[in-house]
Amino acid sequence: MKNFSMLMLCASVLVTGCATKNYVRQTVTPVQTKVDQVADQENKTNTDLAQTKQDVAKNTTDIAATDEKATGADQKAGEAMTKATGADMKADQNGKDLGMLRQTVMNLDDYKVVNSGSILFGFNKATLTKDDKAQLDMLIANTSGLKRYFIAVEGYTDQTGSAAYNLELSRHRADAVVQYMAGQKDVDFNHIHTIGLGEQKLADDGKGKDARAKNRRVEVKIYSADGAFSAQGGN
Repeated sequence: MKNFSMLMLCASVLVTGCATKNYVRQTVTPVQTKVDQVADQENKTNTDLAQTKQDVAKNTTDIAATDEKATGADQKAGEAMTKATGADMKADQNGKDLGMLRQTVMNLDDYKVVNSGSILFGFNKATLTKDDKAQLDMLIANTSGLKRYFIAVEGYTDQTGSAAYNLELSRHRADAVVQYMAGQKDVDFNHIHTIGLGEQKLADDGKGKDARAKNRRVEVKIYSADGAFSAQGGN
């Protein structure tokens, strides 16, 4: 009888233990599953966030590169526009200079060259020497006795360098002559017409040093219509 009671007690303990394990299993397992799900979701979220950060960084880099290219394109376009504007201004100035000269000599038959000369310049130079000024003094010495006259001043260069640079240099050379005549010798500026023609109308089309020296010049021609006017009975 005693053995039977012990057997029943052991059976009761086993049944109670099994029931406890089942309860724990049924209670803890769903919680653990939920925790695992939350952990998986957090990992996925962290992964997505990292990818998003990479995408943002890449887009920022691409945008910066695009902005840099756009800025460079704008700068190049601005430089091209500036060069085009400068070329237009030079063309307009040449047109005005030629127009004034044509207007002055519209009745060219009445104007004859009464004196002329050439002032030679050194390579890449646009300044007058003492001898150049003395030569100009001789050229314009008799202009004070003229009533109807004008002085044509044409600047030229050799063919060394670019055409654009030579055009500008030829103007500087012509300007140097005009500034001397008008500023230091009191020649009426209204009687002077000046133009720079660069490497056009070469005095010598040779390729040597002497030919180039002849082309680096300013030609000064004094025109007068006094003779024609006197022949027509004028004063």
